[in-house]
Amino acid sequence: MSERNASEKPVFTYAEAAALVTEVLELTEHAYRKVEALSEGGERRGEAEAVVEEWAHAMQSRGIEVKGLWLLDFDNGSGYYCWRYPEAALMYYHGYDEGFRGRVPIQ
Repeated sequence: MSERNASEKPVFTYAEAAALVTEVLELTEHAYRKVEALSEGGERRGEAEAVVEEWAHAMQSRGIEVKGLWLLDFDNGSGYYCWRYPEAALMYYHGYDEGFRGRVPIQ
């Protein structure tokens, strides 16, 4: 991540964000499968919520913004590189005001 003050949120270059995607995909896949297995039991909602919270904390601790279930944004200083499970790579961008619906392919 680019140099920053500890109180500021991280700003990622494309290379920095893309380098995290393999790890993010693995962690998200693990959490997703765990939640799916717990959901099959029907009465284990609290456990599934705990898995999602743990996943969200893991993403936030890496400086990644959690925007929804299995949906992440990497701030690049002028908008966000946007990733959603199960995408295998970092392929989308959107400005600060557009949100997920405004995401466009990275050229």
